[in-house]
Amino acid sequence: MNPKRYIIPVFIPNEGCKHTCVFCNQHRISGARYIPSTDNIHIAAGSLKSVDCPAEIAFYGGSFTAIPEEQQDEYLLAAQPFLAQNPLYSIRISTRPDCIDEATIDRLVRYGVKTIELGAQSMCDDVLAMSRRGHTSEDIVRAAEMIKSAELSLILQMMTGLPGDTFEKSLYTARRFIEIKPDGVRVYPTVVVCDTELYKMWRSGLYREHTVEDAIELCAQICAMFLEADIQIIRLGLNPTEALSSGTAVAGAYHPAFGELVYSKIYYNKAAALLRDVPEGSSVTITVPKGRISMMVGQKRENIRKLTKEFTLASIKVVEKDSAHIALKYGKNMLSDSIEIALHKVYN
Repeated sequence: MNPKRYIIPVFIPNEGCKHTCVFCNQHRISGARYIPSTDNIHIAAGSLKSVDCPAEIAFYGGSFTAIPEEQQDEYLLAAQPFLAQNPLYSIRISTRPDCIDEATIDRLVRYGVKTIELGAQSMCDDVLAMSRRGHTSEDIVRAAEMIKSAELSLILQMMTGLPGDTFEKSLYTARRFIEIKPDGVRVYPTVVVCDTELYKMWRSGLYREHTVEDAIELCAQICAMFLEADIQIIRLGLNPTEALSSGTAVAGAYHPAFGELVYSKIYYNKAAALLRDVPEGSSVTITVPKGRISMMVGQKRENIRKLTKEFTLASIKVVEKDSAHIALKYGKNMLSDSIEIALHKVYN
């Protein structure tokens, strides 16, 4: 398990970004409607009592390195008293691949920035162009190389279901991400938000929505790839907000529990692979890591019902152990001749 980390988010919606992506309305997505002041940063940082574990002030929302340098300096200077409290404290910023250069990275490092998140979204140039991203896949590679060369932590953000995207193109993007070897990824299936160009495209029939069901199926495969490559998955799906849940998200792959649904699908796929060799009529016990029973069982026990029917089993029981493995045990009476199979990779 990853060590606990405290995040102090500071949202800077739309600030600095010179492009209007078809899917973007940061005010509605993040729920932040005002540009923060340096006083807001002091207050936010002061709300965290000293803790002996990593903590970050994270500048999210807009493209941080695209805002005027003087404004960047003001925000970063406001964070310095926070950094002085503990050597484990640092700063994280989110920005665009085309807003990174060597001089910018040097300046960020001097201010204590340790993590840079790049809104890459896709490694397919046609998808980037149709989404009006304003950068290319080569910009992503170039920026990632500079960030890693500076020994900063690199997080790549990916979107599925963008205009022009396909199942295969998203898998290609995931493979390219793995080649870059980031420290972590965020995966955001496309959501149609009010007051965006994508909303107009959807209303006029020029864009077919990326459904929750399609996104779960796709992201389960993508996330399995990242897990196999030992790349941390920081987030799946947009962070639920009152605005999104109450109607701002008009179509697309928005679900407040999207991450849980994807991991549940991953567990289902892995269990199904193991159950192929189990004799019909068997009673089965699946062992999962501690705290992962709900992921294996699925919402309203859907995974259990589907697996029992698909493989004609007498019953399926899910238990947890203080272990990092998922395993399967089966037998006609579960008292003798039972077999346990451990998966080759950990999902926890």
